[in-house]
Amino acid sequence: MKRTYTVETYGCQMNVHDSERIAGLLDEAGYLPAPDGEQADIVVFNTCAVRENADNKLYGNLSFLAPVKKANPRLQIAVGGCLAQKDQALILKKAPYVDVVFGTHNVGSLPVLLERARVEEESQIEILESLEHFPSTLPARRFSAFSAWVSVSVGCNNSCTFCIVPTLRGVEKDRSATDILREVRTLVEQGVMEITLLGQNVNAYGVDFGDRGAFANLIRECGSIDGLERVRFMSPHPRDFTDDVIEAMAQTSNAMPHLHMPLQSGSNTILQAMRRSYRADRYLGILDRVRRAMPAAQITTDIIVGFPGETEADFQATLDLCTQARFSAAYTYQYSKRPGTPAATMENQVPPDVVGARYTRLHAHQEAISLSVNKESIGRTMQVLVTEHEGRRDAERARMSGRTEDFRLAHFSFDQSDIARPGDVVTMTVTDAAPHFLSGDSAHIRRTRGGDSYEARTAERAKEPLLLGMPTSRA
Repeated sequence: MKRTYTVETYGCQMNVHDSERIAGLLDEAGYLPAPDGEQADIVVFNTCAVRENADNKLYGNLSFLAPVKKANPRLQIAVGGCLAQKDQALILKKAPYVDVVFGTHNVGSLPVLLERARVEEESQIEILESLEHFPSTLPARRFSAFSAWVSVSVGCNNSCTFCIVPTLRGVEKDRSATDILREVRTLVEQGVMEITLLGQNVNAYGVDFGDRGAFANLIRECGSIDGLERVRFMSPHPRDFTDDVIEAMAQTSNAMPHLHMPLQSGSNTILQAMRRSYRADRYLGILDRVRRAMPAAQITTDIIVGFPGETEADFQATLDLCTQARFSAAYTYQYSKRPGTPAATMENQVPPDVVGARYTRLHAHQEAISLSVNKESIGRTMQVLVTEHEGRRDAERARMSGRTEDFRLAHFSFDQSDIARPGDVVTMTVTDAAPHFLSGDSAHIRRTRGGDSYEARTAERAKEPLLLGMPTSRA
């Protein structure tokens, strides 16, 4: 009987994509995904090291598995990702029953390490300090049949004082445009209609081979691929965001009118302490140019509250910039001290109660802005890519969810005689708005290859593992 696995993911989109690769490797090694609600034979934690709550979540879950492991020694536990790269032996010190610890640079070693741990009955640690092979050469079990991540680079050359990711992921390494576009075309052939280009600093793409226009050219090239309906990217850095990228977005028909641009702080003093290499006026200038080129564009961002030395005036500058920028959404975080970063040893650490109070104020402030932005869309007609297969139902109407072209969550109702499927595109008239979503009625459902692919693959997935999105050649 084949053994089963489950993968638990913490962190960013890059980690989600890495988990697709982990699942693909385990599929290829002959394991099967564990059915919902059943204890898997192999549990893999793909971890994040950006915030302390990710550490707490991992060790809490490991403690939960300790008695399960004791009762069933055949259970194998593996810990990978950024926290594994950072903590290494500490994980085994805290949880000696973990079977495998692997880093960000050797995801491909996991099946071998699991087998070695099983045969030798001894924990295995393998942490490489640098990337040997670009991870996109690995198989992947795509979590969506119609939407996919495509990595353009790994690593980061920035030195933000709050971030440990460059230490754990290494310096930036770029894929060739030929390899990227080959993967995109393969995905489209398999029914994918939306791709998101990923990188720690995605718009620095090209620095590895000295081409500053490489990212804008990549967006344009994606625009010429038949069947690819939506192109997105994340996350860019304001320092490297250039007008040629804005032009490429505006001039490429399938480039979506959405920009996720991390701000982190609206205070120039704090931005300097963060070593962010831009100031508030430059940031707002980018947004102005994006909106002139694409009037319908929506902007989302990341903000950190309570960075060391943040005064009330600094925090007010962040609130003021949010008011000016009119973000449709902001992912807000309380500053988390990370050992090994310059910020962790800075003076004037902000008291936790002050950080918590500011976080609450920022959240309320941005909620009001998001609601105002979303209400401006009432009465508009929007194209929604359906993402949820099930929705709330009553006697005559059903509700499903999806993403608009500008990346806002949308709930729509429709007649049950004309049921939409994930991967279909629905024309929706917006009738109401909330801070985190739009709602409305569907007027038309366009069946897509993505929708057909979803139905077929859902049926097949119960029969055998699927390796979706594999490149046509291996490095």
